[in-house]
Amino acid sequence: MVLVVVLVNKTTATAPVGGISAAAALVAQKAPGFVTPRTPWGDPDLNGIWPSIDMVRVPMQRPAIYGSRLFMTALEHGVLEKQEQERIVQMANEGAGGATGAPGHWVEWGKSQRQTSLIVDPPDGHLPALTPAGQARAAAAPRGTMGAAPLNGPEDFTMWERCLSRGALGSTLPVLYNSGIDITQGPEVIAIRYEMVHDQRIIPLDGRPHLAASIRQYMGDARGRWEGDTLVVETTNFTDRIGVGLSGGGTPNSPSMRLVERFTRTSKDTIRYIATVDDPETWTAPWTVAFPLTRMPEYGMFEYACHEGNYGLRNALSGSRAVEQLGEP
Repeated sequence: MVLVVVLVNKTTATAPVGGISAAAALVAQKAPGFVTPRTPWGDPDLNGIWPSIDMVRVPMQRPAIYGSRLFMTALEHGVLEKQEQERIVQMANEGAGGATGAPGHWVEWGKSQRQTSLIVDPPDGHLPALTPAGQARAAAAPRGTMGAAPLNGPEDFTMWERCLSRGALGSTLPVLYNSGIDITQGPEVIAIRYEMVHDQRIIPLDGRPHLAASIRQYMGDARGRWEGDTLVVETTNFTDRIGVGLSGGGTPNSPSMRLVERFTRTSKDTIRYIATVDDPETWTAPWTVAFPLTRMPEYGMFEYACHEGNYGLRNALSGSRAVEQLGEP
């Protein structure tokens, strides 16, 4: 028998359940009486478009006011909803990122949520401390238009700004627009297509070994398997050039990072997504995010013609040259 201790407001759990942490198990719980549908060949059916839009208002790390609580109270949620509406109106009027950012109508606001952070472990909802190597990697990573360093060439921008990749986890985490995730299954293989930066992952389910350690990829090398009704995807063979935060931002992982993702259908229109980052060369402990993906058959997966329309790099570089000519810092 597995014992799970949950507080009265169902915000904290203290024991692992079914191979996942008790905190992660509280997210997108299985609907009563739900029976997982099957593909014609008998696998759990995850086919469909599952954007992460609904969770876009939830921060990666938990605000301190919530402590170790994964869910806020109804009263706290009411206050938050008013603040969110004010921000929505402001962004509609001013755009996302100010006068030079995206227009406000690009933003996909999703739904207001009571979940206090995407990170569910550690229990405080914060990233573990960086190792010295992780700190060095973070300091050396290009910040692009988000930083204050000179912009002298493409290498000074993030991999996302260069339209190259957001990485495996960064492509799944909810962001303000283009959050579409399209899952297509076949016997012994599954494909995940991401709307932004048009990345795709082809994940074998046939037990084949990972690529040789000498082969490194932005999205890593994924291998999947079924554990009951849960698709478990283990990814290795990463580079050290992309972070594992929103859109591949944050501290770049080390090449030895191991990413374990779990996709579980918990209702007709919900997948519980859990991802654990294990990278002892970067963080002092593993950490986990958990949130629902909502099926939206009507969602449009737009072409992300990023390179064709990527005037941002050119304009930022020319702007930097103009600032230099003016003699401004």
